[in-house]
Order: sequence, then C-alpha cells, then structure tokens
Amino acid sequence: MTQRLPALFLGHGSPMTVISDVPERRGMEALGRALPRSQAILVISAHWETHGASHVTEGAHPRTIHDFRGFPDELYAIQYPAPGSPELASRVEELLGTGRVLRDDSWGFDHGAWGVARPMFPDAHIPMVEMSLDRNLTMAQHLALGAALAPLRDEGVLIVGSGNVVHNLALYGQSRGTRPIWADEFRTRINRAVTENDHAALTLFAQDDDAARKAINSAEHYLPLLYAVGARLPGDEVALFNDTLDGALSMTSVLIGDAGLVGA
Repeated sequence: MTQRLPALFLGHGSPMTVISDVPERRGMEALGRALPRSQAILVISAHWETHGASHVTEGAHPRTIHDFRGFPDELYAIQYPAPGSPELASRVEELLGTGRVLRDDSWGFDHGAWGVARPMFPDAHIPMVEMSLDRNLTMAQHLALGAALAPLRDEGVLIVGSGNVVHNLALYGQSRGTRPIWADEFRTRINRAVTENDHAALTLFAQDDDAARKAINSAEHYLPLLYAVGARLPGDEVALFNDTLDGALSMTSVLIGDAGLVGA
C-alpha cells in the first residue's frame, strides 16, 4: 500500500534562496531528506496565472523558466530537468473535472516550482507537473480545488503549494530588515487559521483589513497556501517551519500530514 504523503506549502521568497546558505534553504533540504519517497510531484506555483481554467504542464521534459531579472548569472545557469508526467496531468484533469483543466506545453517549471523542488530533490529525478492559478476563481474555490486534489496524497503524489503568506514587493525595499506590525499580525493570524483549519479566516477578508490588504497585495503568492490547506485529510497534523519574516516578505512554510517529518 502506498504511504500517504503530506501536503506542503513552501515559502519560496527570492530566487537567491536557492543558491544561498540560509536557514530557509536548509529547512527545505532537511525536509526533502525526511519525506517518504514520492512517485510524482504536483506544484501549484504563484508564478503561473491563467484565466478560465487551471493549466498543467505537458510534455516529457518541461523547460526550466528563469522568470526574474537582475540576479547573478549563477541563477540563470540553473536547470531543473525533472521529467514531466502525462499520467499525473491526466489524473488532475480527472479529479478537477472536464473543462476545468487545460494541458499546456508552452509553460515549464518556473521559479515557484524549481525554486522549492531543487533544494528538496536536487537530483531532479521525480516526475513533476506544475499547475497554474486560475485567477477567475474565488479564494473559496481555490480551497475547494485543493480538497479535490487530496486523493493524490494516497497515490504517491506530493502536493506542493509554492508562494508566500506575506508578499508585497512594493513595500519590501523600505521595510527590509524590520518586522512591520501589520506583517507580523497577518502572519500570526494566518498561522493560527492554518493550524485550526479555519477556512473562513483564510478566505474572507474585510475591505478595511489593512494587514491583509498589504500582506496579500496581488494575492498570487497567497493562493497556493489554500491548495495545501484544502488537501488536509482527517487525522492530519500541522507543522510550521521556516517561519521567518523580513519586512514585507515571510518565508512561512507548512506541512500538513505527519508533523514529525519537520525537524526529523
């Protein structure tokens, strides 16, 4: 019988995390060593937005995308040649329903995908499919897609949402090196909501909620969290790790499943 795999949300932050000796990268590396063997990985990335359907990467060898500017040449030289998985793409389509998923051979593995997969699985040997964020959906609908994908966890598939709980690049430069009250408050609130499985607190935000407005900002980095939370199954534990905050950027990461895998 296949061992149930956890669902993850990983704060990916700056591309520099991949090539820097920082605690957050070491946390992902340690998790990769502790995780049970997975047959495939499904990554929901903040860096792929579509409208009207969730797209999934197609092809035997999706390309590595360097979707950033102004970084060292070392980053642009990185390739993550994990094989694709037509079988997983078909299973996602089956779980989410006809018309909800489109195969897409124009995309590949962007920074949201390889930026977290590479520290955990540097050999790039596990088949991987990336899935986009359909920005036509509400937060509650993204959460529901996560729930629909939950059966994959019993089929050898590691579900990974990749983004950041607090992500506001417009405010990052002026807040770097500090812990803004609004950012700390929002991170603490969302951590509690994840732990308590409080879906309303994760998806409903008042118009005058200044902390949420600043933290979520354009929302694409927050939405992948909802897929991990949505994939929670009865009996799952929750573990937070890499729970750091630098100005308007948090690296908070979440494991849903066997909490003992964190720090193992």
